[in-house]
Amino acid sequence: MEMGFLLLGALLCGCGSGATVSASSGCPGCGISGEQTVRPIVTEAPAQNGAVIVAMSSSTPGATISYTLDGSTPGASSTSTQIYEAPFLVTSKLTVTAQATSSGNAASPIVTAPFSPNIPSGTLVWSDEFTNSTSANAQTNPLTWTYDTGNSGFGNQELENYCAWGSNASPCDPANANAYEDTGGILHIVARSPSAGVYTSARMKTQGLFSFQYGRIEARMKLPESQGMWPAFWLLGNSIATVNWPACGELDVMEHIDGSNPQNEGYDWVQGSVHGSGLNGGIQYHPAGFSATGWHTYGMIWTKGEIQYYVDDPANVYATFTAGTMAGTWPFDAGPEFVILNLAIGGNWPGPPGATTVFPSEVQVDYVRIYSN
Repeated sequence: MEMGFLLLGALLCGCGSGATVSASSGCPGCGISGEQTVRPIVTEAPAQNGAVIVAMSSSTPGATISYTLDGSTPGASSTSTQIYEAPFLVTSKLTVTAQATSSGNAASPIVTAPFSPNIPSGTLVWSDEFTNSTSANAQTNPLTWTYDTGNSGFGNQELENYCAWGSNASPCDPANANAYEDTGGILHIVARSPSAGVYTSARMKTQGLFSFQYGRIEARMKLPESQGMWPAFWLLGNSIATVNWPACGELDVMEHIDGSNPQNEGYDWVQGSVHGSGLNGGIQYHPAGFSATGWHTYGMIWTKGEIQYYVDDPANVYATFTAGTMAGTWPFDAGPEFVILNLAIGGNWPGPPGATTVFPSEVQVDYVRIYSN
């Protein structure tokens, strides 16, 4: 996806042409000690079928940009205020109202940027089809995907070392990538065991690069079926940079562990779940004859106050979670979330690999798509 952003914001206050302005410059509202924070610039890039991806920036070093999408003025008095962390998808009529602040300086003037896309419900507004036009395995789009790396256990006592594309940090091997697009347009996330008790895999994410709030997201996937394999397709709130987990909100569109694991109660299943502060819920999907090793489309319908999960057909909803019926704090109306695709190895849920575990094992992903509500 091309991210060549188009300038939207015009300078709104007579505080100069975007350079930091001193309090003595005569700008209305600048009469405090220090200098004035440069106003944020709101930019947009095309997504698909009229949707846009909005980004914000300020040239004041260390500035924080606060914004709202409901017309209210950003700040402590507005419960709709969000801290800008990443570009986000816009598919409906709204107005971005933004202000930048920085330590010891006056806040910037307010900037507003209206958007009025006229997009019918169910329209494809963003996707990654993992198209590879080369004659060899290739890196996923670096303007969309970055990586978690290392072997910190990631809160679940996981055993894998996560490797970024091209990493040669042991035990990662750039000649055997753990995530790549093949020449047929399929993303592979591969779990490997380069030596006894050593495991590598990949955890791809759009954090800081792309996020969205509300809509229908789905991925067509084929999953590994082997002891200790833990593939997932999920989202975390952009606010994890400031409020941590689980307050940021976690949406698990699909998690899976080996169908022969005793926790699976004798049948193969996937699960959709939600997590927030004091808020937890998960429901299995396990119709007769279901096998995660086949191609399936795993999806989520996200509307205000409600999360629904489906498999293969949006009409096939198997789990519904609502703000009004769950204990704890509902975080999913607080702001955009970013997308994660990963294959964990071991950990608290599936347990470690065993004698029957197959290496390499892999997740295959045909596409990730987002549709308007």
